[in-house]
Amino acid sequence: MDVDAYLARLGVAWPAAADLATVRHLQERHLAVVPFENLSIHLGEPVELDEAALAAKIVGRRRGGFCYELNGLFAGLLRELGFEASLHAAQVYRPDGTLGPPLDHAAIVVELDEPWLVDVGFGRFSRYPLRLSGVDAQSDPDGEFLVLDAPHGDVDVLQDGKPQYRLERRPRPLSDFIPMAWWQSTSPKSHFTKSLTCSRPTSQGRVTLSGDKLIETVDGVRHEVVLPTEAAIRMAYRVYFGLPLTRLPTSPGESPLTSGALSPTLP
Repeated sequence: MDVDAYLARLGVAWPAAADLATVRHLQERHLAVVPFENLSIHLGEPVELDEAALAAKIVGRRRGGFCYELNGLFAGLLRELGFEASLHAAQVYRPDGTLGPPLDHAAIVVELDEPWLVDVGFGRFSRYPLRLSGVDAQSDPDGEFLVLDAPHGDVDVLQDGKPQYRLERRPRPLSDFIPMAWWQSTSPKSHFTKSLTCSRPTSQGRVTLSGDKLIETVDGVRHEVVLPTEAAIRMAYRVYFGLPLTRLPTSPGESPLTSGALSPTLP
């Protein structure tokens, strides 16, 4: 991994120590700079879960990604910087309160004086690491978080009282997530194939581009505008997310979900 290039992408200097303050700063910068986006699915680009391909996309082409990509590469950066960081699978809670399938999400656990949950790939979530051994509510700019014991040694993570996902305690290699990443990228039942999104937090809230809809939340107030032209959409990708796209992604109904274009890259 080209650590210097990755840190330059985040706009940070080489950290002086592998400590909690460094993880907090890196997570905050990653969320602010690297968008959560599923554009590859709607551009017909392969979703490749290996470190070289992820670095080429996120660092080289200055793109974003979804959970497996963002947390997969960020975990590698943390290890290069001297942290004990591992990927962990999670099941995401559906709106009806039931759990999604195994390996539905990938998050990071960093071992310092105690285990910390680090996540730069879940959209609107905590901006700073969360104590996995904490029993009290943890305040964050994006809400109040609670970590509760769950069956089989897992933990449930709640945001503002609402369960977000159930995290496994066992670490997993990035390759374990390849089949589910392929399903998320190709299945008509996946919400990633049904919707188009590019999103990141801001100092005052959040900005999201979903198709032709630009949504800005400023101090809790939501503003939504429909962009009238392709030129306006292209400009929004560039201005708000730093993405100089050579072409726009197709609408979800027209997404090129062919098995050849988006088949998983096996290790």
